Amino acid sequence: QVQLVESGGGLVQPGGSLRLSCAASGMRFIFSIKAMGWYRQAPGKQRELVAAIGSGDNTNYADSVKGRFTISRENAKNTVYLQMNSLKPEDTAVYYCNVKAGDSVYTYDYWGQGTQVTVSS
Repeated sequence: QVQLVESGGGLVQPGGSLRLSCAASGMRFIFSIKAMGWYRQAPGKQRELVAAIGSGDNTNYADSVKGRFTISRENAKNTVYLQMNSLKPEDTAVYYCNVKAGDSVYTYDYWGQGTQVTVSS
């Protein structure tokens, strides 16, 4: 069973930084990770994509975080990171790690349990 373990959330003041990590384990050996990403969900809002990184290290960011957040991955450890700088109160949300993995025919979505990020003075 695939497990995604997230870490790095917490309380930070506006303008501060946090680094989220997500490590995937239990992947079937025939599976390959096709993309990894971070989503977030604030109270009363829909879950939204924050950033994603593909197998070719191509990246995609929400407009609201461009220039402030950086996504990266460490393939040998099946780990994805999200470096968040210049944090704003509107970045407050539960952040979820997402991994898209599978074989040549199927792709499956896996989700982490979520980690709270609170930006407040």
